[in-house]
Amino acid sequence: MKKLFIIYNEHINSRLDRWFRRNVCEIPQSLIEKSIRKGNIKVNNIKEKSSYKLKENDKILIKNINFLENKNIKKKQIYSASKKEISTSSSFFIENNENFAVINKPSGISVQSGTKSKRNIIDILRFSKEFQGCKPYVVHRIDKETSGILIVAKNRKYAQLFTALFRIRKIHKTYLSIVIGNLKSKKGTLEDNLIYYDDKKKIITKAVTHFSVIDSNNNYSLVKLNPVTGRKHQLRKQLLIQGCPVLGDLKYRLTESLKNKKSQLMLHAYEVKFFINNAKFIFKINPPSNFIKTLNEKYLKSYL
Repeated sequence: MKKLFIIYNEHINSRLDRWFRRNVCEIPQSLIEKSIRKGNIKVNNIKEKSSYKLKENDKILIKNINFLENKNIKKKQIYSASKKEISTSSSFFIENNENFAVINKPSGISVQSGTKSKRNIIDILRFSKEFQGCKPYVVHRIDKETSGILIVAKNRKYAQLFTALFRIRKIHKTYLSIVIGNLKSKKGTLEDNLIYYDDKKKIITKAVTHFSVIDSNNNYSLVKLNPVTGRKHQLRKQLLIQGCPVLGDLKYRLTESLKNKKSQLMLHAYEVKFFINNAKFIFKINPPSNFIKTLNEKYLKSYL
């Protein structure tokens, strides 16, 4: 059996092996490598490496490969969103163009499906009218319990562009957080070595965040945060190190006695800034009503 594929704009710069698994069939990397060596996978009638970056109009010829699904590989299950969830998602959009969307992610919903939570914003968006004729690409993440700005690409080209901009730190994000206690200074930079584990392997990574205190009293503070690096749970971990955990954070807190009854994490992705082709984009999303209500309850002034 032979199959011929032509590469169009959406898949430019994709690795050959990754393109194969996404668009042809899910087989082990070892079998892809073996098929390339045997000449069963060729690009423009030439044997290329599995890392070869695809170009527009490349012709990929595939032969003598069993295209039956590998039963040992678990297929990703897409969350089955309800009609109400899909229709409600239209209210999340604050920007929607042919290349990307900017949405206001509610607190309590994951960006992607995980082992503990199947319900996620990406699978809801893929069936929305705003993503008709395209699919959502994840270019960054915010925590499940964090509300606010989320950028979602609509094609591979812009997914790669945003990924590159995040990697070289050309996308500037601002968060607002209500924290327990008072930081040692009103303005500064937090620099910490955060510890993560990959299975049993200990990994230490540097985290950098600029901060300024908007308002504070004896018990609580409203803080503006500008992360320079993008580590997992970075802001929550760094604020805990300072002795000022995020209000409503049941994972990163000082002691059991500080376990508060807030149903929402008081951390909000407020603003994002970036340039594309010399055009400047600035998006702001106001915190949810529960955040504003908490400001009033804790006698903290508005963030505006």
